[in-house]
Amino acid sequence: MTADVVDYQVDDGIAIITLNRPAALNAWTFDMGQQYLRRLDEAAGDPAVKVIILTGAGRGFCAGADMGMLKQLIGGQHPPADGVRDDYATEPAVPKPVIAAINGPCVGLGLARALYCDLRFLTRGTSLSTAFARRGLPAEDGLAWLIPRIVGWARGLDLLLSARTVTDEEALALGLVNQVVDDALEAAIGYAREMVRCCSPASLREIKQQVWGGSSDTLPEANSRADELLMAAFTRPDLAESVAAFLEKRDPNFPPLAT
Repeated sequence: MTADVVDYQVDDGIAIITLNRPAALNAWTFDMGQQYLRRLDEAAGDPAVKVIILTGAGRGFCAGADMGMLKQLIGGQHPPADGVRDDYATEPAVPKPVIAAINGPCVGLGLARALYCDLRFLTRGTSLSTAFARRGLPAEDGLAWLIPRIVGWARGLDLLLSARTVTDEEALALGLVNQVVDDALEAAIGYAREMVRCCSPASLREIKQQVWGGSSDTLPEANSRADELLMAAFTRPDLAESVAAFLEKRDPNFPPLAT
């Protein structure tokens, strides 16, 4: 029986997915990939979950690919089909915000997982690296497309070609993370609680689709899509509930996403 290497808990509308190989700084394995995708799907399909947080157990977030897994790949073994997806079918496709709480070293595949989340909180003193060029690998998981769009073309090439270590303050200055904090998980939970309390799940879903799905749209195309979504929003109960909550000076009680 395969040991659990991804923990999962749900509390007050927040699902916390924890990579759990602390002795190996949560280095990625075939089993971890399978279990992570199952947990991500579980959170995506649970109406009780409104926000998802990804973090690591112990003192690391994810130190990249496990060396044992790399040896298996060199030997010709392929990852199981249910442990691999196109990255746009992972965190970006989840109809709920996914927040990375980067609590320790975040390298290679770990950096990919963090950058495909919607928001990133970084524990002070934590470093990041693409790592691929120093492993004899290309930029995996679409990061050659994603990183330059986050930090700019020249800076993106620097991070990918040098595979150098990026400090916490540089990561913040480059826009790789949203905040540098004393405790990434604590900060992520506080941010998620505010979303759960105040934000419409339907709006969160549609905003994610607009940003991730519309990355190659022209401005007129994006405006046209926004108009379609706006007209649909007028027919949902969320808008009426937000107006009532404002007038009654209370928190809104938005309906959950349908499964």
